[in-house]
Amino acid sequence: MNTNLYSRLCSIAGEENVLCKEPLAPHVTFRIGGPADFFVTPHETEQVQELIRLCRENEIPWYILGNGSNLLVSDDGYHGVIVQLWRNFNQIRVEGNRITAQAGASNALIAKAALDAGLGGYEFAAGIPGTLGGAAVMNAGAYGGELKDVLTEVTVLDENSRIRTLQAEELELGYRTSIIAKKGYVVLEAVLTLAPKDPSEIRARMEELKEQRTSKQPLNYPSAGSTFKRPEGYFAGKLIMDAGLRGFSVGDAQVSEKHCGFVINRGNATAAEVEELMREVIRIVKETSGVTLEPEVKRLGL
Repeated sequence: MNTNLYSRLCSIAGEENVLCKEPLAPHVTFRIGGPADFFVTPHETEQVQELIRLCRENEIPWYILGNGSNLLVSDDGYHGVIVQLWRNFNQIRVEGNRITAQAGASNALIAKAALDAGLGGYEFAAGIPGTLGGAAVMNAGAYGGELKDVLTEVTVLDENSRIRTLQAEELELGYRTSIIAKKGYVVLEAVLTLAPKDPSEIRARMEELKEQRTSKQPLNYPSAGSTFKRPEGYFAGKLIMDAGLRGFSVGDAQVSEKHCGFVINRGNATAAEVEELMREVIRIVKETSGVTLEPEVKRLGL
């Protein structure tokens, strides 16, 4: 163990918030992944800033982790510093028709806060299994809604570890992309602007979308969510199904029989098995349809 680095991390975030050789599988929705050299859970913006500055100045690999959705972690883990912004960094504040939330706030909690305040527009995100930080990076969307529809501004750490607030029009929000992703910014918090709406209507829409997810998605198995991006003019799940790959497996990694757009972990899948399965899916879909699928799932340590 790098004792000097450990001491410096502890001095920034507190010894109780720094773990060594922490297995990452329990921290990601795929339930796959080896240990991180260091796993840090800061509680304050200044701590996040100092942690990232320390890593950058000393050329130490680092990665920001939310609740671990949309992520495949290497079986060897991560040789560097994981900075987790989740339950430790999830304050939500409602003022009028605006909601300000820290990066670690889950989309579900924000949707609940909007419901409680009688604010509509975030129903689409209630079932997205991630945090606001990840949603801002990838312009998360579902069921006809996207974050860019309600996003007003985002506060980030830029490439020089300076705190900046960017307006929505500066973010270059597109399908699963943003300037945040392109430049490697770290999301600290974001402001959403919603509209007054009857809570009963909000609740009904959230229940409707929940039913759609439950009936169509393999929520009873660990996964990283949708595995492939939606090709223009197509649906990834249908292309995979039409290629005869429903239920196709490599070890315990499997194309879901319920929704072919999901790769699931049937119990003890490894990252290597998921990678091999994804390569085979891409190859076979290309052969059968001429369409090249692109992974939507992020990869760490691979």
